[in-house]
Amino acid sequence: MPTLFSSYRLGALTLPNRVVMAPMTRVRAAAGGLATPSMAAYYAQRATAGLIVSEGVQPSVIGQSNPGTPGLHTDEQVASWRPVTEAVHVNGGRIFAQIMHGGRVSHPATTGCRPVGPSAVPAVGEVFTPAGRQPAPVPRALAADEVPEHVRSYADAARRAVDAGFDGVELHGANGYLISQFLSSNANLRTDRYGGGITGRIRFAVEAAAATADAVGAHRTGIRLSPGGGFWGVEETDAAELNTALLTELARLDLAYVHLEATAGEDVLRGLRTAWPGPLIMNPVLPLGPRQAGPDEARHWLALGADLISFGRGFIANPDLVERLRAGLPLAPVDESTYFMGGDAGYLTYPAYRYGAGDPVSVPA
Repeated sequence: MPTLFSSYRLGALTLPNRVVMAPMTRVRAAAGGLATPSMAAYYAQRATAGLIVSEGVQPSVIGQSNPGTPGLHTDEQVASWRPVTEAVHVNGGRIFAQIMHGGRVSHPATTGCRPVGPSAVPAVGEVFTPAGRQPAPVPRALAADEVPEHVRSYADAARRAVDAGFDGVELHGANGYLISQFLSSNANLRTDRYGGGITGRIRFAVEAAAATADAVGAHRTGIRLSPGGGFWGVEETDAAELNTALLTELARLDLAYVHLEATAGEDVLRGLRTAWPGPLIMNPVLPLGPRQAGPDEARHWLALGADLISFGRGFIANPDLVERLRAGLPLAPVDESTYFMGGDAGYLTYPAYRYGAGDPVSVPA
């Protein structure tokens, strides 16, 4: 069985280890959705990861979910990302941009636009706006002839990502955002070719992945999914059948990888590993709180057939997470109050481990 520290060939990239930095929204972008020098430093600090997947990046104005998030739909945004990707590469890393269309998980106060979705069904809960949390609005259901425009937005953003120096892109098909809304059995009430049964509900995801693969190459295109996850009120009442059908179609595209969150039962996830023959990133999902995923979770999912393991919270407080995992060093705790507060505190201020006498040297994973 491979370990976390075995190298891995992913598309055209050779990863020095199997540790992936998971995408995490940190709302540190400048006005206009621009990446910043602090973002360049943040990702460069974590360049020892085998692969970094960036925070969610909106592909269009209407695709923006949260205020303070970056985009990839203007020339200025592309230019602002180049120092970020260059900093990662100079420090020996590799980075994919996660393309995230929020769909109904947005607000006119953030974008100036009424959110859109597969159907006029609001998300459950409150969304972030510049004035604080607000009830999720009722989205405008996309007309059938509008859907291809939003499919193309992923491909257009992917082209811009490659122009900005990213090594590839990951489509955010998880966590209740637009692709996930189309997959959902309660957010998608359509009766046209993009709704109804499983074949219709997976169509948007497959078309977005195919368009992106055509735009930048399948070897540069991944997708993240959260089977059965209930984020923002989405439901997948047929999670095993739905995601098996989706992965079967995606397998025909020969994508770089599928990135699964462990949001379904292990029996379902094992079945999805069978349905997906390509590289698989697994993201262990733990309850919110101080405990962070570590070597035990990594060994478990590698034994079940995952190729790479992604870590989220662990990378926030531990820019040297790979070394800490390799050497069996303790993980620093995360200050949750700084997740989304802006500024460099809780962003660039977590130090690398300071070695002392008696520290462990290595640990198998």
